[in-house]
Amino acid sequence: MFETTIAGSLPKPGWLAETDKLWPAWRAEGAELAKAKRDATLLWLKEQEDAGIDIVTDGEQSRQHFVHGFLEFVEGIDFEHKVKMGIRNNRYDAMVPVVVGPLKLKGRVHQTEALVMRSHSRRKIKITLPGPMTIVDTIADRHYGDKVKLAMAFAALLNQEARALEKDGVDVIQFDEPAFNVYMDDVTKWGIAALHRAIRGLKKAKTCVHICYGYGIKANLDWKETLGGEWRQYEQIFPALAKSKLDQVSLECIHSKVPVDLLKLLKGKDVLVGVIDVASDKVETAEEVCSTIKKALKYVPKKHLFPCTNCGMAPMSREIARAKLKALAAGAALARKRYR
Repeated sequence: MFETTIAGSLPKPGWLAETDKLWPAWRAEGAELAKAKRDATLLWLKEQEDAGIDIVTDGEQSRQHFVHGFLEFVEGIDFEHKVKMGIRNNRYDAMVPVVVGPLKLKGRVHQTEALVMRSHSRRKIKITLPGPMTIVDTIADRHYGDKVKLAMAFAALLNQEARALEKDGVDVIQFDEPAFNVYMDDVTKWGIAALHRAIRGLKKAKTCVHICYGYGIKANLDWKETLGGEWRQYEQIFPALAKSKLDQVSLECIHSKVPVDLLKLLKGKDVLVGVIDVASDKVETAEEVCSTIKKALKYVPKKHLFPCTNCGMAPMSREIARAKLKALAAGAALARKRYR
């Protein structure tokens, strides 16, 4: 009961990349970088296990960014001539690569991380992938000419990697879709359909979609200030997600203005309830984590509730992230004693 996990990313050690940055520069290159990525993956695997996390991830140590880490393995994308583009409905600008031809995977994307985790841990392991809608919102297109066609093309590649990850022994495959709370109409029109294409043929691995209001960066914090006293965007998409083929939905809860009663709209799904705030360096107490779980239990059955982080912890310091992992596990343990 109350198996703990995280949304995905963890801070990169200073010997691997720049610290406290969302887009860190690597400290090495070539074979040395590959070794450093593997070492960092093992480091965070051990840290998660020591903290008591039940379903562990690779901490996204091999990726500079959660979307571009996948795009780097795709043919048909020009990284040399990036263009400036507004993303997340122009919430902020970014320099993005351009789709210039038919999309095709160059090879495996996350096999190394998956096999490292599977060979070094007896716990359940999770790999995260960017969702099709979020990818489309984070790249320019000069080939397909239609965002739905582009999303489905990416979904086919994601499915190719997801099936391989399942064969590698990955227990949970999560698709990150922060764009789902920006383009709500498109979520029901084609966003969920694109995810269904991405999970086609998976038989053993649990499938999850992570939706959120983003990292604690200034652009996101400023945007949240415009959303009012209650964030009810999910009200529009939760019923559709409840009817979807996905097994799990991950979202923020602690220090969020998302009304907790909206969780009842996800009936039948596992809900990864964010009980750790990633927009603050204040480390939660076990009591605070347990309190958030208690609120969610009014709307999510025990067997479907998985305590989690609100979002990724990539820009955070290693020390704070480590402390928050321990708080997550301690709070879940307290909740198990109280709500058996």
